Amino acid sequence: MKIRKTPIMDGQAPVNVYIYENRKEEYIVLAIPALEWSFSFSYGEEAGAVTERLEASLQKRLDHERAAALTAQLLAWAREM
Repeated sequence: MKIRKTPIMDGQAPVNVYIYENRKEEYIVLAIPALEWSFSFSYGEEAGAVTERLEASLQKRLDHERAAALTAQLLAWAREM
């Protein structure tokens, strides 16, 4: 599991982002406890579909611009795993 920090809103203190990879079952879980939010996807899912679902999920908690930026950041961190 990796832990990263990112500000959710401009000017706000960074919050923890947890990234868990289960290599045996081939999936990744992203979680931001400060937002009471989590998201999972499998290795086999199409990248475009994951991006679309992830951004839609974040838009339930954040505005469109911040959700789009955070989506790109989260997917980059997930690819590092």
